Amino acid sequence: MTSTPALSYYRATATPYAPYAPLEGRQEARVAVIGGGFAGLNTALGLAERGLRDVVLLEREQVGYGASGRNGGFVFAGYSLGEQALFDQLGQARARALFRRTIDGVHCIRRRIADYAISCDAVDAGVIWANWFRDPGVLLERQQLLAERYGVRWEWLGAAELGELVHSPRYHDGLFERDALHLHPLNYAIGLAGAAAGQGVRIHEHSEVRQLRREGARWRVLTAAGEVLAEQVVLACGGYLAGLERQVDRAILPIATYVMVTEPLGDRLAECLATRAAIYDTRFAFDYYRPLPDTRLLWGGRISVLDRSPRAVQRLLRRDLLRVFPQLGEVRVDYAWSGLMSYARHQMPQVGGRGNGLWWAQAFGGHGLSSTCAAGELLAAAIAEDDQAWRQFEQYGLAPTYRPLGFMGAQASYWRAELRDWLKARLEG
Repeated sequence: MTSTPALSYYRATATPYAPYAPLEGRQEARVAVIGGGFAGLNTALGLAERGLRDVVLLEREQVGYGASGRNGGFVFAGYSLGEQALFDQLGQARARALFRRTIDGVHCIRRRIADYAISCDAVDAGVIWANWFRDPGVLLERQQLLAERYGVRWEWLGAAELGELVHSPRYHDGLFERDALHLHPLNYAIGLAGAAAGQGVRIHEHSEVRQLRREGARWRVLTAAGEVLAEQVVLACGGYLAGLERQVDRAILPIATYVMVTEPLGDRLAECLATRAAIYDTRFAFDYYRPLPDTRLLWGGRISVLDRSPRAVQRLLRRDLLRVFPQLGEVRVDYAWSGLMSYARHQMPQVGGRGNGLWWAQAFGGHGLSSTCAAGELLAAAIAEDDQAWRQFEQYGLAPTYRPLGFMGAQASYWRAELRDWLKARLEG
């Protein structure tokens, strides 16, 4: 096992593109989008697809720099708040409508990959939810809930069938979500940026917004070397806080998650997997992983308030990997990194606006690919067409997280859930 470079696998294999020049001088625009991750890119592209191309997008680093270019690459429906809690809070009709937004997000991602010829190693082979525990109750309950309340059918995988696909003694049975895929998220972000720029959106990288203020009927957006006067502004910064709007920033907790990628495994990959599907398990603190086109295995997991070093990430995740696939033995880890997700206390995305031209989209809580696409479509429709569908999220507003105490509460909740999972596994023997 060699030392791990800080560069992520995604950055090392990113699609080359001509960098977008930093903002200089003064520009005017109908809409200024702050943040070049999935939420901002989907909003900008959604606006352009609706004919509103007078849009400027400003990114502090590079497009896809934050969680959008660092995550596991799973594209599936749902939110961090589980389906049962969503149903309990909203009732069947409203819960189903919100869940449907993320299903539509999955379909929109497929369409955009095809329409814009985005090269992002998309694998449309579904996702497996593998049961860490012997008791199949959690699988049966979720399968029934999804079918009866949401009209979504996941396929049952018995222990023998799952074992043929995932060669691990760790799992028992599972569920298969066919309407799901996985991809290279950074290359997908780069592709979205290219698609938006191709339709006239002006993108500026290395353009940190230092000040945002209302002046008359417009917003003045100031960077180090330029400014944008815009009628409307979208804040889409996620866990990488912009420090521009106090109430928006205070409504989220930036939480770290960890990812690593092994060396190319060659034939050893078949000793672990006989499926191209992505996989995660039934614990609260679950592992998630997927095979890559070059026979590497991408592995992610854990949630923490600590943004650990690559070496620490490698040490933690390699131990988790070998619990599931002990046959990999002394496998080398070539890449390890972390990223900051944005979480809200209510575990739902915050998508909304104030009526004065200020909008926001954040708190996707580790379920960002489909839900950021859904959020971008909602905001684009609101701004370009005065569509009011974004109000479906009004119940999930900018509730304060009370940092730094919120960090301690989040970490304590994670540890409690992790302990419950450990005790359940111990009791099962």
